[in-house]
Amino acid sequence: MMNKTAVPETLQSLDQRSRDIFRRIVESYLGDGEPVGSRNLSRILPVSLSPATIRNVMSDLEHLGLVYAPHISAGRLPTQLGLRFFVDAFMEVGDLSKSERHSIEAQVRAGETQSAENVLTQASQILSGMSRGAGLVLAAKAEGALKHIEFVRLEPTKALAVLVTQSGDVENRVIELPVGVTQSQLIEASNFLNAHIQGRTITEARQEIARLKEETQQALDALSQHLVEQGLAIWGGDGGGQPARLIVRGRGNLLESVSAEADLERLRHLFDDLETKEGTLQLLDLAEAGPGVRIFIGSENKLFSLSGSSLVIAPYRDSEQRIIGALGVIGPTRLNYARIVPMVDYTAQLVSRLLR
Repeated sequence: MMNKTAVPETLQSLDQRSRDIFRRIVESYLGDGEPVGSRNLSRILPVSLSPATIRNVMSDLEHLGLVYAPHISAGRLPTQLGLRFFVDAFMEVGDLSKSERHSIEAQVRAGETQSAENVLTQASQILSGMSRGAGLVLAAKAEGALKHIEFVRLEPTKALAVLVTQSGDVENRVIELPVGVTQSQLIEASNFLNAHIQGRTITEARQEIARLKEETQQALDALSQHLVEQGLAIWGGDGGGQPARLIVRGRGNLLESVSAEADLERLRHLFDDLETKEGTLQLLDLAEAGPGVRIFIGSENKLFSLSGSSLVIAPYRDSEQRIIGALGVIGPTRLNYARIVPMVDYTAQLVSRLLR
């Protein structure tokens, strides 16, 4: 994202006339995606300026890297830097009307009586319909509080790790045992884990065991320590657990204004990236990186470097305010950011409430 400290410096270099012209160029682009020329700008500006004066200002804006001319004789379009500058310095985020809020809530609640999956699917569909972009929801695996873990020997070098959550869910994993592990060491490792994991999620339990590393070394021998670490590791990262699910609705919206083969290829890259495990994890990382709604324009994020798309994304949370997923809108860089930001924000808050 553009360095926020650069915004005041750039703003100070623009007089009121330059600001007005820049805003009109961006607003025109967000409206129809077309470059705007000096003659058209002279008709819509609040003050009377000649096309020649406007061209001089446009040249200055181009020198600052805020606009560019797609063709020699064409008007100007905002650059990616220009869009970021506009969003950070000029954009006024509106609010949803009461009827829009009621509409979103009614549609999301329509899936509430069926399942959490339906709530998330409805949210994705709503964001797509209201934004004319693609609505996406990332549903990360919700980690339940742990109750008990036990190791059951299957073979001399294999054991079954049984994990029980406080909600009653039971998960099993087969783990490899180091040569020489005794039954008493299996019990010792289970007892040590159970003394420290109750009421914690897997992530929190792993953090706690890591924090207690010195205590673990004093209390357990090397083989039992290995069991303790392995017993939690198999449920973290790539080793276990349900993968994050990505729900995307409204892909067709992204194709409506695309005609060039190069643009279609960029969209294919985008959808391919989104559907990889790495892509979904990146989306969650983006949402977790800052509070509230975040805006990423074009290549500001690696995930969209090939597609040139923009993303408006916000996390949703469980009853303990832990981030358990993310939702948002993806579309062309000329998204109506001022309208979409409150839409994404309200939907994320609503989903957080319904899934608690």
